[in-house]
Amino acid sequence: MAEQNPFPGENNTGHIWDDNLRELANPPPRWWMIAFWASVLWWIGYAILYPMWPIGQKPTPGILGWSQMQEYQEGVAEVEAVRAEYEDQIKTMTAEEIIADSGLRDYTQASAKVLFGDNCAACHATGGAGNPGFPVLADDDWLYGGDVAAITASISNGRQGVMPAHINTLSEAEIDALAQWVVDMSEGKTDNEAGWTLYREKGCFACHGPDGEGMPAMGSANLADGIWRFEPAGLESAKHTIAYGVNQAGQEQTRDAVMPAFGQTGRLDEQEIKKLTVYVHQLGGGQ
Repeated sequence: MAEQNPFPGENNTGHIWDDNLRELANPPPRWWMIAFWASVLWWIGYAILYPMWPIGQKPTPGILGWSQMQEYQEGVAEVEAVRAEYEDQIKTMTAEEIIADSGLRDYTQASAKVLFGDNCAACHATGGAGNPGFPVLADDDWLYGGDVAAITASISNGRQGVMPAHINTLSEAEIDALAQWVVDMSEGKTDNEAGWTLYREKGCFACHGPDGEGMPAMGSANLADGIWRFEPAGLESAKHTIAYGVNQAGQEQTRDAVMPAFGQTGRLDEQEIKKLTVYVHQLGGGQ
């Protein structure tokens, strides 16, 4: 091999490729060897001190007895100890009292954010922005009222809005005229006299009030604030709602508007409902 090596005295292995590409036999630098053996020693030390080798269902425990799960459980215990102080106070206070206490209110909002995400965000979206077809909770527009009692009742007992379908009781022209009046009202135009006449003659005021601003006791929408319960907003949306109503059995195109009764079904307990009440109240500014 040495006789055939075209680069004698270079300390190569004699493996030559493409005439001049060769493998050298130089030893690693001293600093590299020191780092290598130091890492080996560190690895041995780690294996002695901490869990390392899998034996059966568990690894070797290490002489320090540390485990990631133990550290996690200790961290959880510390958090629970801090939370317990707030949770104990919340149990004995009303939602109004919690809102009045800035410290407890901030804690409750942070705590209830998870509850809202697990139980409410699927319909009302993150932060109460409202998914299509569901009410926005952050706009201070309340169908059933935005005080603490009303919000608690909504969460505990659920809501199921009802609006009659007028497809068989109003002519197409009357539906068109009423829908245009609704659009005008949403844009702040209150001088549609023909629309007002129909609104009163057809009994719409019985639910939406004499001024069209809704009645929280019935959960009827405010028609004058520019906030649309069902998207997309506009003339066609208003015509559809007037024609097919809300939650009308036998009407395939009726609007759906049902909120589960989280308290009655046992999904949420009293403490959780209280927290969500505070959270939702603060989202929309409350009443």
